[in-house]
Amino acid sequence: MRILVVEDDPDLGEALQLRLRRDGHAADWIRDGKAAEEILRQQQFEVIVLDIGLPGQDGISILRALRRRGDKTPVLMLTARSNIEDRINALDIGADDYLAKPFDTREFEARCRALLRRAQGLASGATTIGDLTFDRCAKTVMVGDKSLNLPNREYRLLEILIGSMGRVLSKEQIAQKLFDFDDEAGSNAIELYIARLRRKLGNSLTIRTVRGMGYVAEHDSRKSP
Repeated sequence: MRILVVEDDPDLGEALQLRLRRDGHAADWIRDGKAAEEILRQQQFEVIVLDIGLPGQDGISILRALRRRGDKTPVLMLTARSNIEDRINALDIGADDYLAKPFDTREFEARCRALLRRAQGLASGATTIGDLTFDRCAKTVMVGDKSLNLPNREYRLLEILIGSMGRVLSKEQIAQKLFDFDDEAGSNAIELYIARLRRKLGNSLTIRTVRGMGYVAEHDSRKSP
């Protein structure tokens, strides 16, 4: 999934970006508040990690502008401030969660996973479709009692497709969720990953090509045991 980290501390910002990328997410890192505001007017993300104290433009004003535009992207606020008023203010304006520095990166990852689930309307980290089980917390994919070995990029592509079951996604929409600014993958890369997923998933999930539009993940209930 595509995540934007807006954090001016170079050590923390780089660490969070690397952690998210290691987890298979497309993660972009911006240090300046004004630059982040401009990017958020042009680019969609699944989760925004937003520090309150930023150069150029503070996180609270970025969040306020985001909500005024009707953008409902989940936002995790970060701050070194311990004042309860800051937390209440951020939540009242529209933040979805709040994490005070310093924090354990495991808690950071868990909160990001929770926000991603919420964005997809999921109550838990595991999704079962027929005999296919996709577990976001354990980072596993099972078909029956068989575990599928999926590299990070294929795993995240499957997550994107499952999160939009029955809805056609164009190559551009998939690329926006799968790749970050540093990736130079072309449209052919999407076709390659789709082909690999189809081979590995077999009949457990259908990834149908809709000519001229994109791809859609579907489950045929007749294939269920």
